[in-house]
Amino acid sequence: MTKYESGMQVGGGYYWNAKRWSVEVIPAEGGKLAGPAGARYVKVPFPVLFVIVPTLGALFLMFLPLIGFALFAYAIAKKLAAMVGRGTTELAATVQPGSFAAGSAYFTGKAEEKKDAGEAAGSAELEKLEREIAERKGERK
Repeated sequence: MTKYESGMQVGGGYYWNAKRWSVEVIPAEGGKLAGPAGARYVKVPFPVLFVIVPTLGALFLMFLPLIGFALFAYAIAKKLAAMVGRGTTELAATVQPGSFAAGSAYFTGKAEEKKDAGEAAGSAELEKLEREIAERKGERK
């Protein structure tokens, strides 16, 4: 069998493109094969079309419902993915506190927080250390 490519000048007849599952009909005076660049065709005798064309029709009828179910499942999956994505975005927004700054350490707490009465027993020692640090900082200036 001779193989032809799209855009070639060919004689009249029937040309089968297996990749696109189509039959290209060229008039008796000849013409160019249509189709995307690089599409390959095979010249098919007329009686063979009586096998190819009904087979294509039957395959189309068998797979058409499956295509419908596949598209329906795809639409449902897309909606679910959008809902899950939106939910995770909202959850992530609530997990991170608003005053959080990446790269900063918050060991001292917030300024507006009051010290509890039952705080660590060594608060007198902490005050002593704070005064000593303040004195040392004052010496450097």
